[in-house]
Parts: sequence; structure tokens; C-alpha cells
Amino acid sequence: MGDPFVSDPVDTYRMPLMEHLRELRTRLIVCLWTLGITISVSFLFANEIFVLLAAPMNAALLETGRGTMAVTQAMEGFMVQMKVAGLTSLFLSSPILFWQAWKFVGPGLYDQEKRLVFPLVAASTALFLSGAVFCYFAVFRFGFPMFLDMNIEGVQAVLSIDSYLGMVTTLLVAFGVSFQLPIVIYFLARLGIIDHIDMIKGFRYSVVAIFVVAAILTPPDVVSQMLMAAPLLFLYGIGIVVARFTSRKKREKPAA
Repeated sequence: MGDPFVSDPVDTYRMPLMEHLRELRTRLIVCLWTLGITISVSFLFANEIFVLLAAPMNAALLETGRGTMAVTQAMEGFMVQMKVAGLTSLFLSSPILFWQAWKFVGPGLYDQEKRLVFPLVAASTALFLSGAVFCYFAVFRFGFPMFLDMNIEGVQAVLSIDSYLGMVTTLLVAFGVSFQLPIVIYFLARLGIIDHIDMIKGFRYSVVAIFVVAAILTPPDVVSQMLMAAPLLFLYGIGIVVARFTSRKKREKPAA
């Protein structure tokens, strides 16, 4: 047993509730300022950014000859530019947002764990952006033409730019968040909840869970579900390796 008079460094740094609330307020203020500045800058280029976001759908409309995109309400164009600025701000601010989140939980970590904060911020940001990039170049490219071909024969699509942006935003954020799977596994392993053996044994159930999540987060078609499930299964495999080297779960050694 360790010396009972030796204080735990985390306990030594433990803050009162009001200190935690002040720390949270400081982190939130930094996040809000970051979002405000990036939204202001993004709004200046909102039109060009929307053209980029709409490019996959416009290509699919041209390829299938099934319709066009349109403004259906008087204020729709302006509101779409505001939403585009917000979406762009979220992705531009993601490194700082992740950094603030990790710094908030930092005081509750041991010294050796605090050294992992920057790598975890970098990994979280990279995975979030990778999920969005994969969605744009894979899901949009193969999914949109299929969606249009599923329309009733002889019916032309008139797509509201606002509804289109809503769908795009949901998919980009959903893929970005779902790509955080290795980070989630890392923390579960560090808490001793799971290890690589648990993950290997539960692989069949995890496959079912991944496909269920993919079905919830993507449009109701097999292609979109597969396009989300495939990278998640790959990330699950990476998570097994992560758990193998980071898990604190104690297992009884088999008897000789």
C-alpha cells in the first residue's frame, strides 16, 4: 500500500465548485469569441462557400437531369448565408473548441495524462475534419445521384437551398462526430471500463450497433449507411489497438 500521508496530486489541485464554474465561464467566453470572429469572417465568403457545398448536388442534378436548386422564400438567401457562416465557423473553430474542452478537464488529470492533452486535441480535430471531408467527397459524390434517381419518373426536383443546407450540415457534423470513435475508446480504456479483449469479443455486437447508428444518422438508403459504417468499422479496429496499449482494466491471470 502507498503512503497514506502522500497526497494525490489531483486531489491537491481539486477546485471548489465556484472555481469550476468560473473556469467553465472563461472557457465558454473564449469559445464564443472564437465563434463570433470566425462567423464574421466566414459571412464575407458565404456565397463562395455555399457554391462549394452545393457543387456535389449541382453535379448530380446535371448528371441525372432531374431538377434544379431554388430559393423558395424571400429571406431564404440571406438566412442560408448566415447558416453557411455558422457551419464554416464551427469547422474553422474546431481546434480552439477542442483545446478549450481539454483544458477544462485538464486539472482533473495526472501529470503524465496532461502531456497527452495536445496530442488528443490534434487527434480530435483531425478526426472531426476527416469525417467531414470523407462525407463531402464520398457520401455526397455517390449518394446524391442515387437520391435523385429514386424520385418518381417524370417528376422534376426543385430543391430549396435552405433544406439542402440543413441536410448537408447534418451529414457533415454527423460524420465529424462519429469519427471521434477512437477518442471515446481511449477514454473508456483509460477508465478501465474496456480493453482490447472486450472489444474483440464484442465485435459482432459492435458491428450491429455501428450499422444502427449509421442508419439513424444518414438518409434511409443502403449506400449512405455503408459509406458511414465502413470507416467506423475501420476506426473500431484502430480502437482495438488503442485499447491494447492504454487500457487500465485489471484481468485475473489464468491459473497455471
